[in-house]
Amino acid sequence: MSSISTQAFSANGIQYTPAAKPIVVICMDGSADEYLDTTMAFDRMPNLKKMALAGYRGMVRGALPSFTNVNNSSIVTGVTPAVHGISGNFFYDAAKDQEVMMNSAEYLRAETLLAAAANAGRKVAVVTAKEKLRDILSHKMQGIAISAEKANQAKKETHGVDGVEEIVGHPTPVIYSADASLFVLRAGVAFIEHGLADFLYLSLTDYMQHTYAPDAAASLDFYEAMDAEIGKLIKLGAIVGATADHGMNAKVKADGSPNVLFVEDMLEAKFGENGFRVICPITDPYVKHHGALGSYVVVHVNDKSKITEIKDWLAIQPGITEVYDKATAVHVLEQPEDRIGDLVVLSGRDVVVGRRPQYHDLSALDGTLRSHGGRYEEMVPMVISHPLNETYKMKAAGDPRNFDIFDFTVNGTNN
Repeated sequence: MSSISTQAFSANGIQYTPAAKPIVVICMDGSADEYLDTTMAFDRMPNLKKMALAGYRGMVRGALPSFTNVNNSSIVTGVTPAVHGISGNFFYDAAKDQEVMMNSAEYLRAETLLAAAANAGRKVAVVTAKEKLRDILSHKMQGIAISAEKANQAKKETHGVDGVEEIVGHPTPVIYSADASLFVLRAGVAFIEHGLADFLYLSLTDYMQHTYAPDAAASLDFYEAMDAEIGKLIKLGAIVGATADHGMNAKVKADGSPNVLFVEDMLEAKFGENGFRVICPITDPYVKHHGALGSYVVVHVNDKSKITEIKDWLAIQPGITEVYDKATAVHVLEQPEDRIGDLVVLSGRDVVVGRRPQYHDLSALDGTLRSHGGRYEEMVPMVISHPLNETYKMKAAGDPRNFDIFDFTVNGTNN
């Protein structure tokens, strides 16, 4: 490989001083810590175990809502949703009076450290399982930006690379598969091997976690295969940092049926019709994952004089754990004020909140309902392959966030 730039760069007030080694950060989508614990208990993640022993492993707090777009945006910017502006996968744009996907970089209000790294001479590659993330993660970035979902459509002029399937040695995967995530990791290995990248962000998908509990055979097989690719990255001399965007929990009743509160129906039954718009920020094109049901919704209220009354009523409903008005949500949940509703509602560990039954196609789910979005999926693992220096050992003992992962991986391993 040609020489690797060690030029310092900064983004959003954070300075990064990279080593002359490949740097790889992995977002293990949906990887609650019990997935790692369980697979390691079966001795099927030897490379991650080595990382934890030789480097660092701990628990960190993610961004809320604990959804994919929100946390990936935080990871590549190093800041909270209040700063970068991505408040979900989906939101109500009041100015346009439209409910829209938040997949475009036009919604991003902060620079990315990936673009800054590229400007400082690093060979940057973004590989995401889901196409929906590619535009945000590669915002103003010179380098490679592909998705596993559409790897066979990548072109040099638009994606920074041609012939991805040939380089990786695997065909474009089906998005609802373990291979969707494994392709991302394999692409990262191949790009380093071919000298195409030395600063990589690899963002996986959570299909497996939505579908399987940590001790399921398919889950154990998947994490073992993921561990093998991580081992290849380490053998290539990379400093590897791994975290998750959110955890995952079963959202079911004792009989295994989905445990859903349809908030818009609840509100209309109590306060009358046509006064509410409930938005489920988990909504995205991947309906087999969660049926657009998560543990976090926002509520737009027509009659603003009733907000406090509605908030107080919602707060005492079984299954609902937190309710905030807009001003409080901005402060407590670190949200962008103009992109949330009048109320923000979070639910319990085994409960999801939705709109009305007709908005949620549960027939598309593979297996049971496992989802995320609330407080109970906020804490996630962080694992780094190299020992932390004294400064970052102190930071690790404080309140680190999952979106500190680049800071820890780049700066925390410089001894």
